[in-house]
Amino acid sequence: MEPRPDSAMERYRGASKLAGKAALISGGDSGIGRAVAVGFAKEGAHVAITYLDEHADAAETVRLIEAQDRRAVAIPGDIGSSDFCREAARQAVAAFGRIDILVNNAAEQHLVERLEDLGDAQIERTFRTNVFAQFFLTRAVLPHMPDGGAIVNTTSVTAYKGSPALLDYSATKGAIVAFTRSLSQQLLPRGIRVNAVAPGPIWTPLTPAGFPPDRTARHGENAPMQRAGQPDEVAPCFIFLASQDASYMTGQVLHPNGGTVVNG
Repeated sequence: MEPRPDSAMERYRGASKLAGKAALISGGDSGIGRAVAVGFAKEGAHVAITYLDEHADAAETVRLIEAQDRRAVAIPGDIGSSDFCREAARQAVAAFGRIDILVNNAAEQHLVERLEDLGDAQIERTFRTNVFAQFFLTRAVLPHMPDGGAIVNTTSVTAYKGSPALLDYSATKGAIVAFTRSLSQQLLPRGIRVNAVAPGPIWTPLTPAGFPPDRTARHGENAPMQRAGQPDEVAPCFIFLASQDASYMTGQVLHPNGGTVVNG
């Protein structure tokens, strides 16, 4: 991507908010996931990431985590597979002994202008990656998460305002909001907080992967701030929700979206 996204958290200064914690982040090889991984490391957490097959990107995330003198694990595989999610949890626990923080971030999107052109295979694939994976990975992690842990899910502004050419993607992001609110109630007895972040138009590899070049070039221009956000501008929301700073918050959604008021 040109220019490359700001996802190395170079201007962020940690304050040991996650010291000694162990985190697992899906889709941590680039974009928002990478920024969150590096931000967690700067706050003192060891971090495991999952990714599909972008090995060079994952290696760069590992390098950035280890530069903070934190341990890093990169686990390749398809997050839409429940077997892989169990394996990812196993590897994270083998490395760190437990998982204090889970970030369900991996997602995919595909531009389709008309519902009539939206095929069954794509609908099923988008829901498997974006929604089923959050069920699978959370289910795999919970037996290894101490009481008082934190789960942060990535939803989207499209869950609230919709997107006519991202029908299936928007529907999955709405499902994630409901999943977050319901799971937060279920896990209250264990003191595990479940929250979400709903980014607006952010400059990540997800954009050129799903949009044609002309639309990618205009990404974010309709936001009130008239620009796309950077992953580094979103990651602090995840850090806050994962830390004790958000100890009285569960079932909530933060909205780093460039000024769009969503009333939800």
